[in-house]
Amino acid sequence: MFEIISREIFSDSTKLIIVAAPDIARKAEAGQFVIVRISEEGERIPLTIADYDRDSGTITLVFQEVGKTTIHLGTLKAGEKLVSVTGPLGCASEIRNYGKVICVGGGVGIAPLFPIARELKAAGNYLISIIGARNKSLLFWEDRMRDISDEIIVCTDDGSYGQKGVVTIPLKEKLENGNGTIKRVWAIGPPIMMKYCAATTHEFDTPTVVSLNSIMVDGTGMCGACRIDIGGKTMFSCVDGPEFDGHEVDWNLVLSRQNIYLEEEKEAVGHYCGKKGCKGLGR
Repeated sequence: MFEIISREIFSDSTKLIIVAAPDIARKAEAGQFVIVRISEEGERIPLTIADYDRDSGTITLVFQEVGKTTIHLGTLKAGEKLVSVTGPLGCASEIRNYGKVICVGGGVGIAPLFPIARELKAAGNYLISIIGARNKSLLFWEDRMRDISDEIIVCTDDGSYGQKGVVTIPLKEKLENGNGTIKRVWAIGPPIMMKYCAATTHEFDTPTVVSLNSIMVDGTGMCGACRIDIGGKTMFSCVDGPEFDGHEVDWNLVLSRQNIYLEEEKEAVGHYCGKKGCKGLGR
């Protein structure tokens, strides 16, 4: 059993929990993920590790309530326990001194981006961070990102905070003004955001890393649920990723598979919220 040490509410739909998991914290590296089960009968969900503390033996998970299990997870409080947390899983980010890099985080994607950006800065890179959300209430960890960045740009779609517009606008401006000095881009967020970030950087031939949090079951490459197409080859997000070359991803396949269980998920949310009296999705 894995105890929730503390919980923080970022917005109606975005929550943070810190979980006691010393063995995972000891081995975790930026870019890796865990698979969480709330109960013995519960669904297995992949969550990227947003931070880890080897001294205290804890890992930090940030999640958005997008289905029945994440809504349930959002109700758990400090002192309650998860039946299993499996990991760390997946390949760690390839951290090197590239020179000047850009890290782009959208919405809840800011959380998994943070440890990667921190390690890139520690490796000596000049770090430009671009973070964005639909509105100000959905932004979090600006302070953390600002502390490790040489430059930071904050965007909101509705202009309620920072620069108005989507993250690809300042990304393109930085690439245009960089005159080839931007050596690599990380983009983590909703698939549609990562798709357009990759399209933007492709124009400048700038290597771009994305993180695919696909549908998963076992997280070990056995079930095949997280299969994706990278450069014409079938790969598995759990064992070959979760990070991939954004220019090689078949984004149409990623986007279509994202909705494969949409109706079943709506039914599960309706059933769960009917019993628990929660507001469900679309809040």
